[in-house]
Amino acid sequence: MILGVKNSAHPVESASVMRLLPTRPRLLALGEPTHGEDVLLGLRNELFRQLIEEEGYRTITIESDCMMGLVVDDYVTSGTGTLDEVMARGFSHGFGASAANRELVGWMRAYNDGRPASEQLRFAGFDGPLEMTGAASPRQALTALHGYLATWVDADLLPCTAETLDRVLGADDRWTDPAGLMDPSRSVGQSAEVREVRVLADDLVALLDVQTPYLIAASSREDWDRARLYGRTATGLLRYHYWLADTSPSRLARLCALRDSMMAANLLALAERGPTLVHAHNAHLQRDKSSMRMGGLPLEWWSAGAIVSAHLGEEYAFLATALGTIRHQGVDTPPPDTIEGHLYALPEDHYVVDARQLAAALVDPQPAPRRSSWFGYAPLDPAHLANNEGIVYVKDVQRS
Repeated sequence: MILGVKNSAHPVESASVMRLLPTRPRLLALGEPTHGEDVLLGLRNELFRQLIEEEGYRTITIESDCMMGLVVDDYVTSGTGTLDEVMARGFSHGFGASAANRELVGWMRAYNDGRPASEQLRFAGFDGPLEMTGAASPRQALTALHGYLATWVDADLLPCTAETLDRVLGADDRWTDPAGLMDPSRSVGQSAEVREVRVLADDLVALLDVQTPYLIAASSREDWDRARLYGRTATGLLRYHYWLADTSPSRLARLCALRDSMMAANLLALAERGPTLVHAHNAHLQRDKSSMRMGGLPLEWWSAGAIVSAHLGEEYAFLATALGTIRHQGVDTPPPDTIEGHLYALPEDHYVVDARQLAAALVDPQPAPRRSSWFGYAPLDPAHLANNEGIVYVKDVQRS
């Protein structure tokens, strides 16, 4: 059944990827079915290098805290801090411990050294300041937005002083109680004080918007764009905290949707900058709805990739990554009637294939068993196969 695809398996290279696409996308999304495997991140790093040299890409963004990502971007563009500090403070989800991520950041810094800003590579996180156990306080983003506006606009235009903002935000630890994820009563998101914060945040974002022509001229487009990130992050976090305190049956699904919505907003902003390589879990980047079980409940929501694709059309492209074995995660040889099993039958160790051609060639592929949680290894869903431009396949993932 796979013979028609065998001759279409090509090396994971920029030229092979671009041949699958009708045009160079502004966002080229490369998914992964599990986190924490440096083999996959090394493949990503090499593809990014080729996209820089052959296709003019200048930005890479990964599934990491967008505010922390500013620390990495400052380092790769201007050398602010040390590599050790950046790896410790510039990544969420434990991604700073990855040797492949460290190699990427160090290489980007070396590439940028001595180059003008217009030719430099950029780094961004596109996730919100969120972990599975909860969400950060909006303090960092909101005070940064207020500080930017206070620098450039008349004080009487501001909806509040810095002191008022500090007072209504309160202690950060009241925002970050991990028990709030499963117990709405532990969340402050619908308290009177937080309602006041939401109004102030909305007014600050509105002020940033109405003063756009002046602010870009008075500061810089780069500073204004960063202030937009502060605003998106603050309002997104406040919205997330509000629904953490909700008690309706749709609460958890809405939280998942809000996270992907924050991701999508950051990706659309990065698309304005220029061609960008996006790297995250397949489930965040696919064009279909995502699903999982949490607290015994089935959850479903539109992924970030689905939202972005609806906005960008052909200027968004998605390559899912599929794996054969990850024996240290308990993932052994895939069943032969699954997508992964068909691809495992080919002799190459890693390659890229046309997903739609693969979907047409396979007869009734079966879903592979989920041998780990959604947060670990997740095999491809055959129902989603034709909605990808390509599949990157890695036959065996081994940890040295």
